[in-house]
Amino acid sequence: MTSCVLERKRLMKTVSILGSTGSIGTQSLDVCEKAGYRLHTLCAHRNITLLEEQTRKFRPQQVIVTDVEAGKSLALRLRDLDIPVKTGFQALLDAVQEDGQDVIINALMGVRGLLPTLYALQAGNSVALANKETLVAGGKLVTGLAKEKNIPLVPIDSEHSAIFQCLQGNHKEQVKRLIITASGGPFFGKTREELSAVTREQALRHPNWSMGAKITIDSSTLANKALEFIEAMWLFDMPPEQIDVLVHRQSIVHSLVEYVDGSVIAQLGAADMRVPIQYALTWPERMESPARKLDLLSCPPLTFQKPDLETFTCLRDGMEAAKKGGLYPCIFNAANEQAVELFLQDKIRYLDIFRAVHESLSHFSGGEYTTVEELLEQDRQTRAYVRSLFDL
Repeated sequence: MTSCVLERKRLMKTVSILGSTGSIGTQSLDVCEKAGYRLHTLCAHRNITLLEEQTRKFRPQQVIVTDVEAGKSLALRLRDLDIPVKTGFQALLDAVQEDGQDVIINALMGVRGLLPTLYALQAGNSVALANKETLVAGGKLVTGLAKEKNIPLVPIDSEHSAIFQCLQGNHKEQVKRLIITASGGPFFGKTREELSAVTREQALRHPNWSMGAKITIDSSTLANKALEFIEAMWLFDMPPEQIDVLVHRQSIVHSLVEYVDGSVIAQLGAADMRVPIQYALTWPERMESPARKLDLLSCPPLTFQKPDLETFTCLRDGMEAAKKGGLYPCIFNAANEQAVELFLQDKIRYLDIFRAVHESLSHFSGGEYTTVEELLEQDRQTRAYVRSLFDL
């Protein structure tokens, strides 16, 4: 393919962004602007101030606000534009099924990203995933549908993008293991006793990445690595025994793949999410990026350590849930989501997040699932159980 044809193909791409006002969403818009991509749909829950700014700047074909009252307010604000504003979660599900979208970026938070992914795939639309919970809760359904429709699931998470890139041009059967890196979060090296006094403000101070509140808390408990562990199983069709997690404090090596011949291929880069976002949009091609570049001469020494599974039990419990399979990953995800929400509301303590996850996995029997309704019901029951643990 000539450079001129590639250029035309690049400029003609149309992208939708679910969760456009979040951290991944705003950086995705930056990438789209630099690449000259058109916007089909912008979607947010209730941050209509930022969504209005994005709509006026990028002029998408339509805007979705899942909070109905917030959507009505945005429609009034944008009445001078010929851009439809649709409201409610069903409007989002309808939007992802529409034609004319080259890639749908799913940057929604939590398990609410599951149904839009399934609906998009069912309609034959490509999905770039920044929503871990889609595969953690419903990996069997999602990957099964993607295979049926012959649609690749391209990851946006930096760790999974790194593995995805390291696998290019190689054969899956030659992979010995996937190695997911973790920064270790702000409490690396702390004891369980020291964690007992952690405040919300302390947990929201990530040493390397700028992210939303929920994912920042997950990074501090290492629940985020458990979610990525489960996600990697489904994305790359890899058994849990062939996936490892290593703490890499510098956040320069974003993940690695070890092959049967002893070669280990790593992807390195600055801690800038615009790199994996752009690769998800341009794959299998590459192009100049707005992200800052990695200066190897100024890099600190690169170190790797085993995570402390006795202190950061969310990672241990999540990996065990992955090995058990069935509904256990869904239970893990729901318990963690609910507990983090309560912690951010100052209703429970930091270590209560660990307790909620562990007790939920012990309380429910797991089992297999065949429908999305079973997943959503298990999610509902788990959240209710977590609230009951704290009389909420």
